[in-house]
Amino acid sequence: MTLRTLPFWLVDVFANQPLSGNGLSVFLLDDDLPKHVMQSITQEMRQFETIFLQRTEQSSKFNARIFTMEEELSFAGHPVIGAAAMLHSEFFWGQDEVRLEFVIHDRSINLTSRRHGESYVAEMDQGIAAIDSPIPAEKNEVFLEALNLSITDMAPKLPLQVVSTGLPYLIVPISSNLEHARIVVSNFEALLATVGAKFVYVLDVNDLEGRTWDNEGSVEDIATGSAAGPAAVYLVTHGRAPVSDTLVLAQGRFLHRPSELYATVQGGSELNVTIRGKVCLVGNGTLRLPNQ
Repeated sequence: MTLRTLPFWLVDVFANQPLSGNGLSVFLLDDDLPKHVMQSITQEMRQFETIFLQRTEQSSKFNARIFTMEEELSFAGHPVIGAAAMLHSEFFWGQDEVRLEFVIHDRSINLTSRRHGESYVAEMDQGIAAIDSPIPAEKNEVFLEALNLSITDMAPKLPLQVVSTGLPYLIVPISSNLEHARIVVSNFEALLATVGAKFVYVLDVNDLEGRTWDNEGSVEDIATGSAAGPAAVYLVTHGRAPVSDTLVLAQGRFLHRPSELYATVQGGSELNVTIRGKVCLVGNGTLRLPNQ
């Protein structure tokens, strides 16, 4: 492979069939690419996220970098799960189960991919969750109004709270009007920064369904593995789900691509979460680059 031609794969993550769930482009590199080139490729692909993989001396270990249309991320769930299934299909096709390791910004993530008929089920260990103190109640209305919601939509006796398993999400628990939720202010990223959050996840705690967006509110994410872990930890922390049970979180309904994310939280004083989902392979090809 030269830097002019890059192989890539398209997969759908948290999907029951192709052309559903959350789309992803996966690139496999033999050589380093400059960050700005990876950013430009991501913008060309126009997927919510693109992941770039590079082999190491160990056949089951890969370095990974993840980009959205706007920026590089330190972690994201659906690209990691989708890439694991792609590698299983392309390079470990003779095995029913394969264990992989991704290194993202010096963080090691362990994954398992299992063949499931004509598709795959991939699982990642997100590690120990970091749980911040609840947001002071006097700030609730500011965030709810920024999300086109009101105090009456909040789930009773549950706080807004930041939880992270790699990316800090502000969990906003509601019991009504999920369909009305959207970002309606221009300074939402700055507002999240005041509580140490990178993104928001609006969670209907009764139906176990969530929504999240880029911070401009212009693009809604179909299925968010990096948010599923914090959401599951939040539910367990506040007694809305038991430890060790598998939770099924729904997302993507409002984009007509309903998705299912499976989360399992284990532990006591420290909570560890694993996320899994079905991955469907869509296709592969090559991308040509201009001379560098």
